[in-house]
Amino acid sequence: MRGIMLQKERKAEIVAEFGLKEDDTGSADVQVALLTERISQLTEHLKRNSHDYHSLRGLFKLTGRRRRFLAYLNRREPGRYTSLATRLGLRK
Repeated sequence: MRGIMLQKERKAEIVAEFGLKEDDTGSADVQVALLTERISQLTEHLKRNSHDYHSLRGLFKLTGRRRRFLAYLNRREPGRYTSLATRLGLRK
């Protein structure tokens, strides 16, 4: 079952690309990148299934969590925030 969850290989790619060091899964950069990937997958799912309101609520929760991570990163290290936002193609 593929579902809306991230595949193990794709998650490892994201961790390798955005991690500050090897096997870094906890930094805000990696967390935001993983959330962004899940948000894009969920957005595609909702384009096909427009009446899936439970998934829509999940999307709102994910975007809120990503927004809080980005706000934290912007407060703590604005340079990393702008770098990450441009790498992921996020606006603001």
